[in-house]
Amino acid sequence: MFDENRKVWVPHLEHGFQLGRIIDIGVDGITVQPVDSGKAVSASYDRVFPAEDDEAKVVDDNCSLMYLNEATLLNNLRLRYKKNSIYTYVANILIAVNPYKQMGDLYTSSNIKKYQGKSLGTLPPHVFAIADKSYREMITSKQSQAIIVSGESGAGKTESTKYILRYLTESHGQSAGIIEQRIIEANPLLEAFGNAKTVRNNNSSRFGKFMEMHFGEKHDVVGGYVSHYLLEKPRVCWQNGEERNYHVFYYLCAGAPDDLRTKLRIQTPDDYQYLRNGITQYFAGKESQKQVKADRQSKMYKKKGALHDIQVDDYRGYQRVVDALRKIGLKPQEEYDILRIVACVLHLGNIAFTGNDSQEGGCGVSPDAQDSLKFVADLIKVDAKELEQSLTSRTMQARGTVIKVPLKKEQASNARDALAKAIYSHLFDHIVSRINECFPFKTSANFIGVLDIAGFEFFTLNSYEQFCINYCNEKLQQFFNLRVLKEEQELYERESLGVNTVNYVDNQDCIDLVELKPNGILDLLDEESKLPKASANNFTHNVHQKHKTHFRLAIPRKSKLTAHRNLRDDEGILIKHFAGAVCYQTSEFIEKNNDALHASLEVVIRDCKDPFITSLFPKNDKEPSKGRGGQNVQKLAFDSVGNKFKVQLNQLMEKLRSTGSSFVRCIKPNGKMVDSLFEGGQILSQLQCSGMVTVLDLMQGGFPSRTQFSDLYNMYKQYMPPELVRLDPRLFCKALFHALGLDENDYQFGLTKVFFRPGKFAEFDQMMKSDPEHLRILIKKVRRWLICTRWKRGQWGTLMVIKLKNKILYRCAALVKMQSTVRMFLAMRKHRPRYRSLKQVNTLSKELDKLAQVAKTVKDKVAQQQVAATSKALQDLIIKIKTTIMTRRQMEDAYLNLSNQMRKQLLDLINKKKAEDAEADRLRKIQEEMERERKRREEEERKRKAEQEERERKKLQEEEERKLKAEMEAKRLREEEELRIQLEEEQKKLAAERKQIEADRQKLEEMQRQAEEEQRRREEQERRDYELAQRLSEEANSQVIAEESLVARAQAKVVETAPPCVSQNTSPPKSPPVSQHITQPNSPSSPRPVSAAVPEPPSPTQGIFAEATVVQAAAPTKSLDLTTWKYADLRDTINTSIDIALLSACKEEFHRRLKVYHAWKMKNKKVAAGDKGGPERAPQSIFESAQQYNQLAPPPKATKAAPANQNIQRFFRVPFSVTGSTAQGQMPERGWWYAHFDGQWIARQMEVHPTKVPVLLVAGKDDENMCEMSLEETGLTRRPNAEIVEREFEEPWKRSGGQQYHMAAVRNKQARPTWATQSLKAR
Repeated sequence: MFDENRKVWVPHLEHGFQLGRIIDIGVDGITVQPVDSGKAVSASYDRVFPAEDDEAKVVDDNCSLMYLNEATLLNNLRLRYKKNSIYTYVANILIAVNPYKQMGDLYTSSNIKKYQGKSLGTLPPHVFAIADKSYREMITSKQSQAIIVSGESGAGKTESTKYILRYLTESHGQSAGIIEQRIIEANPLLEAFGNAKTVRNNNSSRFGKFMEMHFGEKHDVVGGYVSHYLLEKPRVCWQNGEERNYHVFYYLCAGAPDDLRTKLRIQTPDDYQYLRNGITQYFAGKESQKQVKADRQSKMYKKKGALHDIQVDDYRGYQRVVDALRKIGLKPQEEYDILRIVACVLHLGNIAFTGNDSQEGGCGVSPDAQDSLKFVADLIKVDAKELEQSLTSRTMQARGTVIKVPLKKEQASNARDALAKAIYSHLFDHIVSRINECFPFKTSANFIGVLDIAGFEFFTLNSYEQFCINYCNEKLQQFFNLRVLKEEQELYERESLGVNTVNYVDNQDCIDLVELKPNGILDLLDEESKLPKASANNFTHNVHQKHKTHFRLAIPRKSKLTAHRNLRDDEGILIKHFAGAVCYQTSEFIEKNNDALHASLEVVIRDCKDPFITSLFPKNDKEPSKGRGGQNVQKLAFDSVGNKFKVQLNQLMEKLRSTGSSFVRCIKPNGKMVDSLFEGGQILSQLQCSGMVTVLDLMQGGFPSRTQFSDLYNMYKQYMPPELVRLDPRLFCKALFHALGLDENDYQFGLTKVFFRPGKFAEFDQMMKSDPEHLRILIKKVRRWLICTRWKRGQWGTLMVIKLKNKILYRCAALVKMQSTVRMFLAMRKHRPRYRSLKQVNTLSKELDKLAQVAKTVKDKVAQQQVAATSKALQDLIIKIKTTIMTRRQMEDAYLNLSNQMRKQLLDLINKKKAEDAEADRLRKIQEEMERERKRREEEERKRKAEQEERERKKLQEEEERKLKAEMEAKRLREEEELRIQLEEEQKKLAAERKQIEADRQKLEEMQRQAEEEQRRREEQERRDYELAQRLSEEANSQVIAEESLVARAQAKVVETAPPCVSQNTSPPKSPPVSQHITQPNSPSSPRPVSAAVPEPPSPTQGIFAEATVVQAAAPTKSLDLTTWKYADLRDTINTSIDIALLSACKEEFHRRLKVYHAWKMKNKKVAAGDKGGPERAPQSIFESAQQYNQLAPPPKATKAAPANQNIQRFFRVPFSVTGSTAQGQMPERGWWYAHFDGQWIARQMEVHPTKVPVLLVAGKDDENMCEMSLEETGLTRRPNAEIVEREFEEPWKRSGGQQYHMAAVRNKQARPTWATQSLKAR
């Protein structure tokens, strides 16, 4: 019976997974009853996961769980989140769940001190532990380190980055002082100019940064460097209705002092075009709300009040920015210049334009905006008229003539926005440059870099910014796969660790789609941008044409979200990213890919008299030609945004590959950005997209921590005494581990390295600490362990010598006894034949006397002499036997000869007496006979001569025939030789054809395997697309369109089920009319149907169960459809039915389900060390034989079942090794596995262990723990010396209490009605 009521996790749309208990199993799925009541659900095997015995168990490292799967990972995160434990390990990877609230003393200085020098795992999970681990690895490995902080927008990446930098500066940077302070102050400055409120995050980083903290030879901080990537420039000019512009604009409006506001004409957000499109409310705390004056408040702020966030405060933010600018070393004038440029951008957005039809499409600055135009010109110190002309017209050169082309209103607005974006982006570049100048360094030994870049983004409307961000995340995901999954598995293979291969989705094809030359999306975009009349529709059409068969690219109509299906094919592209499909609208791709100003604005900016502005726009030596066709030349030579970003990204990847890496996966718990709300479905999607589920599969048998033998040896070498220096590095490591008392299950030796299990980093780190005093202590432990080991070896050697002495003495005494016994046996064997022969010969004396009496009556002296000679021969034989060495055969032959001789002499004497009386008569008859004989001979002589002549004639004839046959034989041999040569040629051709057929078969199998892999990959991508669309539909109130099979695969299906336990009076569902009567023990009535759960269609992803796939392929085609029957129905039918065909079909379906279920159990087995998981269903050799059989032989076809009483009873015995009960270095003990097969299926099973009670199993009661394979599949019939007779099975079965166990199962009506059960009842 299966594990009924076993706790498992099944998919749930909202919570990710829900806890339930198994109530039925099928070939395609498992039916589960949720714990929190509700209707039963059915899910495929690959989406059901076993739960912990204690589902409320909370662990710091998910690798410490008994079951490593995505469901237990999600449940552990949920439980920890409820307890305000936001950090969790997966081996050496940290998962951080955003709490959306203050965490008390979690990040205090005292807590920082706790984690200094502590191994990963000794203290609760924390981002400080990852930072400390990177620092110590930088020291020990002398290699730079990188910490990749990744996650969706709003997951807490920026905060995690700040805490990592704060830990490094406070714990390892006290000597540098001002440098650490400047590194810390750089964060609020970058956040002010680079962060903004979005739909999903109130403090979203709209740029990427890689912050390097450099260390000197003494491992102290010597400087830092910040690299930034892809600032979202369009946000300066336009925002969503639920979003805001960059924080610094609101800081200036809410917190700037009055004199500065007057000088820069700062008002409320409602007064600026670049701010009023979005939310104009301020972020403010309770105290800040009171200090924001009424003249600074927007209409929305007055109506709805302030926004609240624990990290953002617009009123106080201004002062934080000013303080940060001062702390990084900026002078007051430069501070003012920066704020002046920020105000300039705001006022620049207020320059509006009016169209004039009489000017051939030209436009001018509206009268209301003239004041803003003059003020902007004054701020950047340019002439207002020149600025107006540059905004409303464009300068072109044609054949040496300069032409001013008036711009339309929309074109002028685009030129104004381009200028604003250029000024702000150059200002941001300047701020980052000044930050880098504030902590310079001359030399650096190594660095620790922290990467914080925008996470994967997907909205209803996705444009060029989302495309670049997601392209970057594809590269980072590939780096994660490469570093954590691919390189890790290649290392395991090189070191011969025998870790199972873990498959993962490689997204290289998606990266190639974007960046591969010459047809990558970025290259096609650049080519289109260089055309005189670039068209977004033409670009989109080219992308679809170049990649119309690409798996990762599709048209918008293929989107699962209805909002995207209204787009035309040339208006958008659908890219299937690693996290799911995203639909991009390409209407603004060309414009956003080219951020260069047109010539007029560029000239105005360069000719301005403001030194600060000119420093923001340095002159480029490689200016494009302004001669004939200068505009086109400039367009052909432009450096696109996408190309620059690709170059930056590749440089970042090279830097990451050259460093050691640590990963922090940030998780967004809910879409509402509120605390204490855990949305499991959304979090599960993030875990799957970040690769954490694949990491769990790898960590089941993986070794995340490792070191070289030589590194450990060299670290301790200078502290070793001479006797330890001579040790081999590998032997030294072994001694070191034993000295520390490490469990052998926690580490494994490779060829050149030693590896540690997940969660055992503390032991590994204890050895890697390079503190001299600590190393000396370990050396003492190693030395003591070696001395103790050698002393134990000496003791064992002495005991072995004593044991050998006693054994020798025992064997000497045994040898003496053996020798005497053997001598006695040899003497008896030597003289027994002689003694027996003498007794036989003595019996001839009486016969000799009788012979002498007969000889006296015959008047023949010769006869009397013969009797005397015989008497002498008898005496001689007796003497010869006594005095000479004769074999038994010789003595018997001599006896028989003498006995025959005497018997013959006796007969001769009797005959002689009779012959004397008839002598005369005999002589007369002889004479007559002689005469007749002479005549007969003459006649024979005549016939002989005639026959001789006939023979001569035949001889000549035969000679001629022989010559003819020889010629025919020669001819036949020639023909045979020719035929043999022809046959050899045919065989060669046949062999070549077979070889070709085999090659074609292998090629076909490889193609089928690749097709199956591609199908699984497509299904996994489709599932992720569906989940991503489901999440987006909840935010956009849109509808998701997906196939029914996809929904069934991603979610559990609600089924209408009967009560989980089927009583004896309940019959299984009716089947086709094989038999009209199915009797039940207690129900004489006709069978009635029972509603059963209809399982989902088989999923191709179930191919991961190799054994289960073979079982499904082996299912015979039959008229009985038993797939809708419950497991209990099948069991009851087997126990009660008398219909042979139905019984056979039920048995096959019953064991098919058991095989699939056992395959699922093996895939989800416990990973705790030392856990055996109950008795083995069969020895490992049986499963290996079954696997080879299933690969080499086709599944057996269904045959007509024989009556139950005619099933052949066969018994088998197979040895197996018991490794768990033996000490290290000893040979494993051997046990015996017994099996009794009733026909093709097992009826009884027994395991005889050398050190524990035998395990007894009976069909019906113990189905789950018994061998579920058929006799043919096990290969037992082909295994030599495996089959035994019934007596050899029954004797140990009875001796182990099997008869009583079986009888108890029969009394409880648990035993199946097999031959053994019937025999037991008959007794």
